[in-house]
Amino acid sequence: MLRTALKPQWIAALVGALVVSWVFVLLSQWQFSRSVSEAPPAPRTIEDVKPLSGVLRPGEVFPAPAADQMVTLRGAYDARRQVLVRDRLQNGQKGWWVVTAFTVDGAPAVGGEHGAVIPVARGWIASPQDAAPPPPGPLTLTGRLEPSEAPQAAQDVAAGQIATLSVAQLINIWDVPSYTGFVGVTKEATPSGAAAAATPGLEPLSITAQPVEQPVNWLNIFYAVEWVVFAGFSIFLWWRLVRDDYERTQDALADAAAAEAAAGGAAAPVEKPTPGAEKAPSETGGNRD
Repeated sequence: MLRTALKPQWIAALVGALVVSWVFVLLSQWQFSRSVSEAPPAPRTIEDVKPLSGVLRPGEVFPAPAADQMVTLRGAYDARRQVLVRDRLQNGQKGWWVVTAFTVDGAPAVGGEHGAVIPVARGWIASPQDAAPPPPGPLTLTGRLEPSEAPQAAQDVAAGQIATLSVAQLINIWDVPSYTGFVGVTKEATPSGAAAAATPGLEPLSITAQPVEQPVNWLNIFYAVEWVVFAGFSIFLWWRLVRDDYERTQDALADAAAAEAAAGGAAAPVEKPTPGAEKAPSETGGNRD
């Protein structure tokens, strides 16, 4: 079969099949690049500071577009309701978040109960001993609104600490109506507009907005795989044509050999009888005639 494949017409056909396959592979790569290309993102206004009342209401399901939204709210910290969230990284170091309930002024009632709070992550500490009470009095907070984390069962959590910032868990601990998200505070201001006194040992949080997800176009991925199949099929088609040519050649050689054998058998000489055999004497001494 190798001798058949080395015929000039099949070598030329192989070159053509390789060129076609290369084009198909390029088309496949282009489809793959299109499948993960970032679509024009929708205009995001999460960095525009909005009143919390216009973004989220206490007790309602957290809307997905509200995640990472910068908000402002007025009220006061409830120093009696404060927990530490363990295993929080800050600049590569593991520590705790200080989370305090913040009573929001003008918050709608939840189930007839007023005084709804929202958990506020005030900062990061390296040791639980560094936890300090929040600044007293009315404050205006600015921070990034985030959805609740999923609760996590843990048996080795110390008193006053929780494993995750789960709002549902905090509602059970604090026993007050609450918003379904939390705020990572970036600024605390007094009614006069001055910055609130900094808490010693409390480092500001580095909560940033999540990057925009790149949509995946599965149709383009399907087309990319399809082009790869076409590339392989072009090589297979060349191999099949060469094989068919080889088999035709073998069949022709076999037919020629059979015809030659048949012709040789027809030309074989016919054995002639021995002279005088017709008059051979019989066993009785006479002719067999």
